[in-house]
Amino acid sequence: MKFVQLAKSLKEGLAPVYLVEGEETYFRDHAVSAIRAACAISNPMLNDARYEGETLKGEGIAALVRALGTLPFLDGRRLVRACEFYPSEKEWETYLKPYCADPCPSTVFVIVNAGKKANTAQLSRKAGVTYVDCSREDEETLARWLFGVARKQGLQMDADAAQLMVRYCAREAARMKSETEKLACVLGENGRVTRGNVEEYVAKDVEYKIYELTQAASRRNFAQFSEILTDMLGKGSDEHAVLAALTSHFRTLCEIAAAGGTDADIAKLLGVKPYAVQKNRETLSRLGRGRVQALYEGLYALSSGARSGLYTKTGALFTAIAEIFFA
Repeated sequence: MKFVQLAKSLKEGLAPVYLVEGEETYFRDHAVSAIRAACAISNPMLNDARYEGETLKGEGIAALVRALGTLPFLDGRRLVRACEFYPSEKEWETYLKPYCADPCPSTVFVIVNAGKKANTAQLSRKAGVTYVDCSREDEETLARWLFGVARKQGLQMDADAAQLMVRYCAREAARMKSETEKLACVLGENGRVTRGNVEEYVAKDVEYKIYELTQAASRRNFAQFSEILTDMLGKGSDEHAVLAALTSHFRTLCEIAAAGGTDADIAKLLGVKPYAVQKNRETLSRLGRGRVQALYEGLYALSSGARSGLYTKTGALFTAIAEIFFA
């Protein structure tokens, strides 16, 4: 199940074994907190045990399984966590498979991992393991989740405001939550979050600024491009990184120009949204395939030259800007 489905699942009851896995730290932490709250543990010193993965080697796993069979004291349940725990297939078969087939009814066992590792048991597919997917969600799912976060803060949020905040925060759940809390302080109880509020109060992530920069370059809007670039460089962005982002943008345009098929086909091939392909095709139509190809080749040469020491990074970037806007 996805993280956003966990709360509903817990209302129906606790599972004996969970795998909470994914790169989104906020989702992992809150999944564990939700499971712990459902356990209703009032004596954590006695009934909330945590093990680190590096200690669970060989006999360490055997000791963990014995701990899973320990009965709670002065509580109805006992929580046992194993963090960054990646057992091999042999260790799964020897120690964990038998436990998952017949778990202790008063113990909730939670494995908390940032991701998968090679040559380990694929725990998410194992019988008896309830999988909670805490990977980074897509924009649409995060926008829906953000509505719920806003409601808890006493706010109403417009749909376009939620989508913009997701992009400004680079889909990082922790940042979105903290920015929503900031908006609650600014707007007050029963406030309404509009797109204008997000633009005024929410800090843009560097990734989104680069998106705005490349779009301004495609539109040949020099005033907007200069404003964004000045802000980025003033806040510590590196000229190499900016030039690399511009090069990557025009490479993507070249790839779309060369690719056949529908927007959906190309989106699947490149790992982007069909809408992004549609907008890039509009840019291609406006600039022309030959112009885009020439820009990509020129920017690639400048980027390579800057990294090899042929040009200074500042000189390469400003030469690239001259090629985009004034050639």
